[in-house]
Amino acid sequence: MSEEKRKLIFLWNYVEWGGAQIYFLSIMKRADPKWDVLAILPEDSKPEIFSLLKENKIRYEVLRFHLENNPAPTLRAKILRQLRRIRSEIEVYTHLWRIDLANSILHIESAPWQSWILLTALAMRGNIFVTLHNFRPDAPGWRRWIWKIRFLFLTFFKRFNIFASNVDTKKSLKSWVNDSFWNRIRVTYTSVDTFQTEAIRASTLDRSALRRRFSIPENKFVVLAVGQFIDRKGRWIFLEAIEKISKLRDDIIFVWLMPSLPSANDNLRIKGYDNIGDRFLPVLSSDIGLSRSDVLFFFLVADVFALPSYIEGLPIALLEAMSLQIPSISTNVYAIPEAIRHEETGLLIEPGNADQLAEAVLRLRTHRELRNLIGVAGSEIVRSTFDESDSAKVAFQAYDNCFNANRQ
Repeated sequence: MSEEKRKLIFLWNYVEWGGAQIYFLSIMKRADPKWDVLAILPEDSKPEIFSLLKENKIRYEVLRFHLENNPAPTLRAKILRQLRRIRSEIEVYTHLWRIDLANSILHIESAPWQSWILLTALAMRGNIFVTLHNFRPDAPGWRRWIWKIRFLFLTFFKRFNIFASNVDTKKSLKSWVNDSFWNRIRVTYTSVDTFQTEAIRASTLDRSALRRRFSIPENKFVVLAVGQFIDRKGRWIFLEAIEKISKLRDDIIFVWLMPSLPSANDNLRIKGYDNIGDRFLPVLSSDIGLSRSDVLFFFLVADVFALPSYIEGLPIALLEAMSLQIPSISTNVYAIPEAIRHEETGLLIEPGNADQLAEAVLRLRTHRELRNLIGVAGSEIVRSTFDESDSAKVAFQAYDNCFNANRQ
């Protein structure tokens, strides 16, 4: 009789999607036949993520309620958001009640210092993994003290496990957990399917036709950003840099590929910048196509990739651009320097510095040799360090070890 398949569950309870879900998918699609893989996500999630699950033949179930991650500027909004969190976490626990977690692996996207009650309840029942993409909680000292107690409490459960998606995050956890637990934390890098990106880069795609499709002038130098159009991604620094560059030259256009278009208030602020006009082009990712290949093909419209984030782990879009040999600019924060070595595999700027971003763009516009140099070197470091097959092997080894040690 063949051995019963082990159940491997990936769960997140918010509708925004991006690098964390691509990270999950990179593991899911590399599961060997002994694993029965299931994704659980909110029913209101974007069509693109459902398409990616279907494309990779991953079975999924849906949750009715989801977290609300939008800013809560008032006390009433904060209370309502917290109540929604509680309701969502109750549904998560109820949804998982029918599953034998003691003989399964649950990999959940959740912040241990916020969802510690849910994670405690789950760790009492089964094998739980959480991936942290960055770890420097921004909060007053008293709140950080409470969070640290909650975090430390979770680490005493032998079935509670943490992955860090980069070395910077693991180092940041050193003072938050005991030495024994810290030594068990495995680094499963945010990573890229380099086989896919190399095939796309080598394709005979008509770049001019792709630009025409999205009204991107063929004779312009294109700077591309990818991700949610939100403050922590440095959106206003990006626009300030456009304003500065547009006063000096008119042959550069800036494109931002985003899952949701700017709000009415955002558009009002965008219009307040001088000299931008049609030099800033927001593009909706769902207009590109529903497959990951469609999105990666779109990257090829770019001459340079730029992501001036304030807070990041290691952005998947940055690694994808580097893998495609697109010379890249990003900020000297968190784990980004693990991929971008200044003037070797890319250019680093300081967060919040529009002058540096503008200077970096103009430098790459002017120096073709530098573009070629860091484009090739960036692709090589992604292939050698951030290939998803390597990260998936680390994850599955940890799943196996946990499953075998705790199986009932």
